[in-house]
Amino acid sequence: MDAGRARRWLTRSRAGARFRAGGPGTGYNEGVNPLSELPVTPGNGRCLSLTEREQIQDLRRAGESVRGIGRVLGRPASTISRELARNTAAGMGYLPHAAHRLAAGRRHRPKTAKLALSGRLREYVQAGLVLQWSPEQISKKLVSDFPDDQEMRVSPETIYQSLYFQARGGLKREVQAALRTGRARRVGHREPDRRRPRFIDEALMISARPAEVQDRAVPGHWEGDLITGAHNRSAIGTLVERSTRYVMLIHLPGDHSAETVRDGLVKAMSSLPRHLRGSLTWDQGVEMARHRSFSMATGMPVYFCDPASPWQRGSNENTNGLLRQYFPKGTDLSVHSPEDLELVAQKLNGRPRKTLDWDSPAERLRDLLLST
Repeated sequence: MDAGRARRWLTRSRAGARFRAGGPGTGYNEGVNPLSELPVTPGNGRCLSLTEREQIQDLRRAGESVRGIGRVLGRPASTISRELARNTAAGMGYLPHAAHRLAAGRRHRPKTAKLALSGRLREYVQAGLVLQWSPEQISKKLVSDFPDDQEMRVSPETIYQSLYFQARGGLKREVQAALRTGRARRVGHREPDRRRPRFIDEALMISARPAEVQDRAVPGHWEGDLITGAHNRSAIGTLVERSTRYVMLIHLPGDHSAETVRDGLVKAMSSLPRHLRGSLTWDQGVEMARHRSFSMATGMPVYFCDPASPWQRGSNENTNGLLRQYFPKGTDLSVHSPEDLELVAQKLNGRPRKTLDWDSPAERLRDLLLST
């Protein structure tokens, strides 16, 4: 069915729905006798029992509300409301034995999938998919186009199942192409309270970082990150020593993969004396996937910040803002040579800083080196 035919079919269906008088919202098919002999099966904890249905009839006759009946039976009000809507016979009222037989009949398994059968409902759904309507849009539009026809009802989940599970005898396979995602199979969602580990190697979180790092009392602990260029295609590694605010910039030619970042960090840290290689704090970016091999090469543990918590490496965040004066956002950072990066680092390290009582980071680092 092409888009033009689908549009015409839907228009005709809506027009016809105005003249077709469906059932009075009872859920019965024409010609079905609610008193027809169906097996009376006992209820279980999930389904209403015959005794409960008899209580519903008695309480209803006594003028009890839906919520009141639910309280008496210990059932949600929605369960009582649904029971009365589905199983009240037109002109006869609510009959517990007939309602129980109907409910038992509905539970027969296996049931034929709604969209496995040819008919108006299946054609409507197919036409909507051809017009690239979502299953939810189709489900809601059916209610407005056929307000009095309970047979023209299908949930979005039923449409998805008919598309994804062909064994249920659902819609034509070609209709899958009409789904906006274009997926041929369903993709499961993770539970929100179960985060998948970001790295293969176990990561040390910032909560495990020693107090001496937190209060900046001992030099040699660093914060790091990347600043990226246009379309994230180029990057520069940035390192800031927490005590002196001394800056080091890492040249990352070609790419900023985990291996390239690790090699650049190892090279930079190897140029420092051992007592200035205490630890490194980083965010949970994929560029630090090789953190374990970095720690083995340098003897420095890597602590990772909590998600969306840039203030946990505030010195580095502040420095990255200063660096944008030299490396504006949206530019290609790969054009800068190692010499260019060294010049910018020297400029920042030579600036007097209020947080250092107007000493410069270079002066503070010099004093540390002379005192050891």
